[in-house]
Amino acid sequence: MEAIEPAYSTTVLLLIAAAAVAVLLFLIMKVHLHAFVALVLVSVMTALAAGIPVGDVPDALLFGFADTIGSVALLVGFGVMIGRLLEVTGGAQVLADTLINRFGEKRAPLALGVAALLFGFPIFFDAGLVVFLPIILTVARRFGGSLLFYALPAAGAFAAMHAIVPPHPGPVAAAEVLGADIGLTLLVGVPVAVVSWYVGVLLVSRVLGARVDVSVPDALFGEMNDGHDSDDEQDDRHGSGSRRTTKTRAVPAFSTVLGILLLPLVLISFNTVLATLISAGTLEEGQGWVDFLMLLGETTVALLITVIVAIVVLGTRDRSMADVSSILDKALGPICSIILITGAGGMFGGVLELSGIGQALSSSLSGLGISLILQAFVIATLLRVAQGSATVALTTASGLIANAAQSADLSSFQLTLLVVAIAAGATVLSHVNDSGFWLVSRFFGMDEKTTLKTWTVMETTLGLSAFAISLALWAVV
Repeated sequence: MEAIEPAYSTTVLLLIAAAAVAVLLFLIMKVHLHAFVALVLVSVMTALAAGIPVGDVPDALLFGFADTIGSVALLVGFGVMIGRLLEVTGGAQVLADTLINRFGEKRAPLALGVAALLFGFPIFFDAGLVVFLPIILTVARRFGGSLLFYALPAAGAFAAMHAIVPPHPGPVAAAEVLGADIGLTLLVGVPVAVVSWYVGVLLVSRVLGARVDVSVPDALFGEMNDGHDSDDEQDDRHGSGSRRTTKTRAVPAFSTVLGILLLPLVLISFNTVLATLISAGTLEEGQGWVDFLMLLGETTVALLITVIVAIVVLGTRDRSMADVSSILDKALGPICSIILITGAGGMFGGVLELSGIGQALSSSLSGLGISLILQAFVIATLLRVAQGSATVALTTASGLIANAAQSADLSSFQLTLLVVAIAAGATVLSHVNDSGFWLVSRFFGMDEKTTLKTWTVMETTLGLSAFAISLALWAVV
């Protein structure tokens, strides 16, 4: 479904969007209406207020919902299966213990963040987060304190890599539109992502964790029991930490756990690397072996393969298949709410996109008389705030400044810095029209107010850090 012609002026459309967000927050935070119901209700009201024809409203609602839930449901479903098997078999504890032994207790957040940066190179934000979730929760249980100390560095690392570094779709699309070299964008994007993560995420998470106490949620991993390990497993709770130990079952080796976690990374890299080579003209699309490897690298297929391997290697090692199926079945129950709320968040963002808000905003911003790199950042930021999707903000903003960039006769390095600046703007101010906001909120057991005070702040400092680096390099060259 395509965006409609804006029915009102840009000012009116932006006021409608602002009012919709305000009503949504009021319903959720003050009235305490369930987030799923509130998101669907406000999406309908926004569609009508923005001038979408009544007959097109159902399609407008399904546009964002189906697009979001179609990807999120499979990723979260397979990811939570992998996570639950790692948690039940002691694999998550083994990996957490190894990381802590190597880095030390005080550097546990750094260890999680560094690992997430490595895993986040080929893996999308949502897929990486859901696979990494049991390790985050295991470490947080062990050492206690606010979950934010451990969750934000890891989640922020996935966000930084996804937004700034090729071969993720946003920066690749922006580089192609602007004519920037993808290889150079990769070389520049990696250090920018790492530095901006350290400044805008790791350091900020220490402040947020000290101010906001978020307990480790038990909904996904922890208090659930698979029904067959009551005699074999127990929770040892001492002081501020909580640790699950296995009495009779042998825990998997570190190499086994690491191999399972690396498997989706390797498979997904097939898709991302080959897609990049095709875009660069190095490979031709349509070759049989290329298509087959790209199929294996599709995130859904890669996670499906990983689930099967985890079942065989971890689950059925000392359990029957019936017991493993019971474990997986109970793991899926708690994520239904997460999937629906995340899909509804995508619905709200989709309605804002289809209403023409982005189009009207784009046309009014294209002639800003400011520095090109600042213009790129501002346009991407406003588009991100208006419609929620970072990828849409990236591609739209790059299209808006493409002509100006070409006429300015910029160097390859400057074009790359424009890509980074747009990615930075598309990262900041994640809020209720962003499906990722709801994914983080529900995974980490935070209410909407807490998520705004923590995740939204961290995303903003991450984006501002990346933009500051790009602006400083722009001034030098």
